[in-house]
Amino acid sequence: MTTILDQLTQDFSRSFREESVRGEQYADLFKPILSQLAHGRPVTPKEIAEVTGRPREKIAVLLPKLPNVELDDAGNLVGLGLTLKPTPHSFKLEEQTLYTWCALDALMFPKLLGKTATIESPCKGTDQPVRVVITPDGIEKVEPPSAVVSIVTSSNKNDIRSSFCCNVHFFQSDRCASNWLAQHPNAKILPISEAYELGASLAENLFN
Repeated sequence: MTTILDQLTQDFSRSFREESVRGEQYADLFKPILSQLAHGRPVTPKEIAEVTGRPREKIAVLLPKLPNVELDDAGNLVGLGLTLKPTPHSFKLEEQTLYTWCALDALMFPKLLGKTATIESPCKGTDQPVRVVITPDGIEKVEPPSAVVSIVTSSNKNDIRSSFCCNVHFFQSDRCASNWLAQHPNAKILPISEAYELGASLAENLFN
């Protein structure tokens, strides 16, 4: 798993250091932005400026340049890893239902947010549900216990969502993942517990 962690850290770090974000420390922005999105509504540039201590005008220019960012027609942030737009990965925080771009996002965000999340996502192989409850301190429940996560290393720093997120799924078991894995020979399958540890280590490397 160390090799995967090193490669993902390198890939994401390259993306976050892109010249297009004009020297701003993306990692310093990410956690405050994530916390604002967790409220379950679009986040205005003014709100991001207030929580990050940056000028509103700079935030308004910076937002469209963030990797794969989702904005509404008014220029408000609606998605950056955590999103208001439906995806297969449902991410419930108390009464709020949000979504994540991929299975690894869903596993790593509860610790970053300091909140308990209930995750539900269809198995990519069978379409049957996988459910995971994660607290800020770790995994509380996995249904079914045999569930696994597919992991790939990104090769496109300009579009991590398509090259990474779109290939990181939940499966009910190794067996359920076998057909998908045969079509994606460069992917790895990890138990939920190992995928969680990978996500926690990746978050530590990138955002702390």
